[in-house]
Amino acid sequence: MSELIAASSDQVLRRLAAGTLLVAFQGTTAPDWVLHDLENGLGGVTLFGFNVADPAQLSALTSRLRDAGDPVISLDEEGGDVTRLAYHVGSPYPGNAALGAVDDVELTRRVYRSIGDDLARCGINLDMAPSADVNTADDNPVIGTRSFGSDTGLVSRHTVAAVQGLQSAGVAACVKHFPGHGATRQDSHLEIPLVDASVELLRERELVPFRAAIEAGTMSIMTAHVRVPSVTGTEPATLSAAALGGLLRGELGYDGVIVTDALDMHAITESVGLAGGAVLSLAAGADLLCLGPLPTQADVRAIVDEIVAAVRDGRLPAERLEASAARVAKLRSWFGTPQPERAEESLIGLTAARRAVTLTGPSSPLVDPLVVEMETPPTIAVGDVPWGFSPLMPQAEVVRVKPEEADVPNILERASGRSLVVVVKDAHRYEISQSVVSAVLAARPDTTVVEMGLPIWRPKGATYLATYGAARANAQAAAELLSI
Repeated sequence: MSELIAASSDQVLRRLAAGTLLVAFQGTTAPDWVLHDLENGLGGVTLFGFNVADPAQLSALTSRLRDAGDPVISLDEEGGDVTRLAYHVGSPYPGNAALGAVDDVELTRRVYRSIGDDLARCGINLDMAPSADVNTADDNPVIGTRSFGSDTGLVSRHTVAAVQGLQSAGVAACVKHFPGHGATRQDSHLEIPLVDASVELLRERELVPFRAAIEAGTMSIMTAHVRVPSVTGTEPATLSAAALGGLLRGELGYDGVIVTDALDMHAITESVGLAGGAVLSLAAGADLLCLGPLPTQADVRAIVDEIVAAVRDGRLPAERLEASAARVAKLRSWFGTPQPERAEESLIGLTAARRAVTLTGPSSPLVDPLVVEMETPPTIAVGDVPWGFSPLMPQAEVVRVKPEEADVPNILERASGRSLVVVVKDAHRYEISQSVVSAVLAARPDTTVVEMGLPIWRPKGATYLATYGAARANAQAAAELLSI
């Protein structure tokens, strides 16, 4: 135990422990306990869609948080499907899959600069983005359109552009999910996913974008709750000293802030528990613990108690807390770095979405169109963000159906004498959606199929429109193309 900690009071140690935590809370105003904890050294907060009503409200909230302390104020703003600023209406920016499809690194930099400007105006100083995952598993349930693609070089160059764009706006990037979540077929919100890759394959594939991001100066990196047996054994990377200390700090030479993915995810809570996971992740090398949306004030107190107890009984070296405090202090000092004057980029998201959308097969002007959207279950990472064409196609009748309840004869009858558009999202992951689309096409081969996820399953011979994401910008770009 360091001399500083050994000689300090319990209050000083508790302040150091609290300094590692990013807490969450319900509602659009900060509760008294959060403000009190910020006054006593709490590291900061992570905001979610339920904390955001509009920019003015968010600016007032972050201002109040800063009045109480010097917090890291973070959220997940990836553009595309994962948005917090536009949680209630859908993002005005396409996500990484669309940007990767265009493959213009300057466009990606401009999109992320504009996202960074939006965040900075609202008082956010750390964006938990971009995703640097190389999405090599088509049926990946948690990454998908959040990735720039399946090619390592593509992902690397766009990750760098995203980091540069965000940080040029004075918002710290948090590149995720180390050491890579793209080869998984499980959702770490629900279990511990497996990345069955050798160290050599990791170096050739998963780690390349992270190395590029480090060289580009990313201010933080987020861990993944994935098990990589060749590195982490039976542990998830978030709790693995071999992954965080050996691979990230040692081999890749990263000395910035390491942020955990949300510790309230089942990969942690159903294995070692919330407080236990907090101690183990700090011991492994993490600096800031994102607790996620579920932990309460009582949970936060219990976590601080457990961290303090772990230092006192030797499970957690006191030097780890001191090192984390120093790195986070350096991050906070960076937040105040003056940035170049902002250039107006109000339409850059729609510009990018228009460049990403592709239409193959014969097309003709729509006549009294019926648009049938196949409902897709929301993922935990995305949440229940609205998607689809309503109200972007006022000339169309837009209906939303569950694929398992789709009445194909009724759809065909309603579409008689009309143009028919069927909209799916990640149809490659849902056989029932494929079956409904195939049945419709068998009777109406002139149907236009719109894919608002990854365009992996493509029905043969159909007019097919791919948006590479379901953000509002993607939908608007597709609606414009269909309406020509």
